[in-house]
Amino acid sequence: MANTREFTPEDAGYMARALRLAERGIGTTDPNPRVGCVIVREGRIVGEGWHRRAGGPHAEIEALEVAGAAARGATAYVTLEPCCHFGKTPPCTEALMTAGVVRVIAAMPDPNPRVAGNGLRVLAEAGIKTGCGLMETEAEALNPGFCKRMRGGRPYVVSKLAMSLDGRTAMASGESQWITGAEARRDVHRLRARSSAILTGIGTVLADDPALTARLDGADSEARQPIRIVVDSGLRMPLSAKMATQPGRTIVVGVETAAAHALRAAGLEVHPLPAGRDGRVDLEALVDWLGELEFNEVMVEAGAFLNGALLRAGLVDEWVVYLAPCILGDEGRGPFHLPGLVRMDDRFDLTLVDVRRVGRDLRLRFLKPAAM
Repeated sequence: MANTREFTPEDAGYMARALRLAERGIGTTDPNPRVGCVIVREGRIVGEGWHRRAGGPHAEIEALEVAGAAARGATAYVTLEPCCHFGKTPPCTEALMTAGVVRVIAAMPDPNPRVAGNGLRVLAEAGIKTGCGLMETEAEALNPGFCKRMRGGRPYVVSKLAMSLDGRTAMASGESQWITGAEARRDVHRLRARSSAILTGIGTVLADDPALTARLDGADSEARQPIRIVVDSGLRMPLSAKMATQPGRTIVVGVETAAAHALRAAGLEVHPLPAGRDGRVDLEALVDWLGELEFNEVMVEAGAFLNGALLRAGLVDEWVVYLAPCILGDEGRGPFHLPGLVRMDDRFDLTLVDVRRVGRDLRLRFLKPAAM
């Protein structure tokens, strides 16, 4: 792996372009990572591409096709180490070698155990100069779910919350539409579109009957719909729920009961999981199962009970909180059900990593501390 001091400002500029290209794959590449590639010869970009969808050409192949003969003697900038194994497509390392590329710079090594440094090793053994680590932090941030799943088998879990300035997510009656403004709600749809699945609880379904679809305009509208997962231990899912009639898949996860037959007969998918000590769905088993389904990023849109249980279990990696400039009062509902917290030592501390304004609201991003 090359030392970052070996890279020039020009290298950084081309890699930044490759990262912007990779972003175009958000919402369409699952379960594959988002990858961009730029091919440069004699200070001029001769080809570029990005991975558009699973099963389609990888970013390197797209860029090489654009470059054609100009790829010979060129440098390839790739946001993820080129693959060196046969999957749905041939190895990108072979394509780069055949094209005559003489230098390959990767932003980060591929965390997939089938690659994990072997792609760059194969290229180096073929006489191609390689480097890795240029803008690695940005590349990792582009694929948090893929990286986490490859390293530990579980998806990256993001919980979205919308609350008032006094920390309420709904009125005492349950009314919550709308706490945030239109710009924040559009931002939520973009979060949904980049997610493999949206996780909610049966309480939210019964109270709000959400559709949980990604509704976008323009070019963003091409993003596929995330799979909807309902945690419903007692299988109380109404057959008339909006999620049962929306495009895409809805999976009800519960402890197997006689009600499963009626739900399946109505066309809903039902998946049984073991119960935890409280008789409800074991959330650890749930997140493991989501990883087995090759989900990279899972977004949680749920009520206080599921959010509290996920927080207590340490299963959420990131919280995206939309804070609205309004007050809902003492009787409003809070975002987490966490009985038993009586001392300051019992609290859950999070790490604030980003604050920005979205319309009239603030969007705050928090990460789980490493110790959780």
